Amino acid sequence: MKSWKALAAGFMALLFATFMQPHQPALAQGMMQQTQAAPPPVRVRATITSIDGGVLTVKTRDGAELKLKLADNAPVNQIVKSSLTDVKPGSYVAVTGMPQPDGSQKAIALYIFPEAQRGVAEGYRPWDFAPNSTMTNATVDTQLAGKDGETLTVKYKDGEQKVLITPATEITAATRKSAADLKPGQKISVFAAKKQPDGTLEAPNISFGDYGVWR
Repeated sequence: MKSWKALAAGFMALLFATFMQPHQPALAQGMMQQTQAAPPPVRVRATITSIDGGVLTVKTRDGAELKLKLADNAPVNQIVKSSLTDVKPGSYVAVTGMPQPDGSQKAIALYIFPEAQRGVAEGYRPWDFAPNSTMTNATVDTQLAGKDGETLTVKYKDGEQKVLITPATEITAATRKSAADLKPGQKISVFAAKKQPDGTLEAPNISFGDYGVWR
């Protein structure tokens, strides 16, 4: 009995050593390669050209054609024009801005989030709307009227920004819709679409409208 246990123990030790030494680096390398190969999320700004069985064919603002399929239960929102009177202290907003010499942001567009989306992607970061553009998702703290427009102080967990709202700033909000409201000819925007193995994109959300959608 003792010899059998010793033999079994020796076999297991040999098997463990064989697995760990030659295969562990290869396994780790394979996992790293899979992680590195994961495609990054895609930001889509486009116009719907056709809809077939739940798959949207769209043409991006750069002229490329893409296929989009909505994920299950993906929220569909219509972006509608709003006004500065709807922006109040405590509003959670997304500001597409351009940096100014004094360190403030001149707002190209301001989107008022629904209350249910408070805290979404909070922070300040570069944005892909235009060269040097920025995105600030934050809560409005104070408002101050001036000769060039109204300056908002918006705060997020790591800091704050001064944002100048001018008459040219596109101010928008969202109205909840459904996939049945999507039609050819509409401008759409998708945040963080996922590229699928067949080359299509899965859209976890979609917004449409004629005003402020491509911010």
